[in-house]
Amino acid sequence: MTRAKDLRILADVELDEKLEETKRELFTLRFQLATAQSTNTARLSYLKKEIARLVTLKSERENALVDDGVER
Repeated sequence: MTRAKDLRILADVELDEKLEETKRELFTLRFQLATAQSTNTARLSYLKKEIARLVTLKSERENALVDDGVER
């Protein structure tokens, strides 16, 4: 499992690429499970958590940019 601290090192573009790659892998795995080509159901849970982790990091970065631009 990729740790959040390891993902924080990635640039925004790399983070976006990893998110798209993980979403494609999840789609493929769901298709394989539906057609009984795979039985690895544990990977499904892992990919969902990985996507949530990536989306959270993107959201944190976006919020940090907004907060930096606002005067207090």
